[in-house]
Amino acid sequence: MQDGLSVALSSSVALERRLNTIADNIANANTVGFRATQVRFEELVTGPSTSSTTFVSEGTSYLSTRKGGLTETGNPLDFATQGDVWFGISTPAGTVLTKDGRFKMDEGGALVTLEGHPVVDPGGAPIQLDPRAGPPVAGADGFLMQNGKQVGALGLFDYAPGPDFQRYGNSGLLPGTPPEPAVDRSDAGVVQGFLEQSNVNPLEEMSRLITVQRTFESVGALMQNTGASLEEAIRLIGGQQ
Repeated sequence: MQDGLSVALSSSVALERRLNTIADNIANANTVGFRATQVRFEELVTGPSTSSTTFVSEGTSYLSTRKGGLTETGNPLDFATQGDVWFGISTPAGTVLTKDGRFKMDEGGALVTLEGHPVVDPGGAPIQLDPRAGPPVAGADGFLMQNGKQVGALGLFDYAPGPDFQRYGNSGLLPGTPPEPAVDRSDAGVVQGFLEQSNVNPLEEMSRLITVQRTFESVGALMQNTGASLEEAIRLIGGQQ
């Protein structure tokens, strides 16, 4: 019975973690550039093979690599990445990678995010535009032109988030090591006037939420029944003494 309680408890911990990630995904279904969190669980076996007990691991979080849909905005300062690359922005926490390409030009001509963080070029330097020349024209390679002259380039960076990924805000990721610029990548580029939406499928996540909630309730009932049976057994044994 104690093994049954331990197994049920491990399942409850794993299910609670999954519920939290699903809830966060649903909350960010309309967040530009958001990548959904998934959880991978493993089977843990303890004891000798003849009487082993199987537990559920707490799970390992990872980011879904599915690309979000593109929405045309017509805004020349909106950008979406092509290929599995990320934009880079400079923040107080360091360089943050993001799929959120909603940028603006401040009064001094700096290209910044809606929160005011500088957008960086492939070398990690802030992008400076001519505030008098109007919005830039971006090529598919990320190079920025104003009045027919190249004035900068959007930094595109390679990054494969591992299980220890750290979020920054809603759509940003804080890499553990300095990101590497994507070079010589024919599949990497930008699209101007478009935004990449969240890659969360709300219907799928709602279906998962219902399934996990029902499983969580079933495990809770199992723990309650097992606990009651254990208490009854203790009373019976105690009465025989």
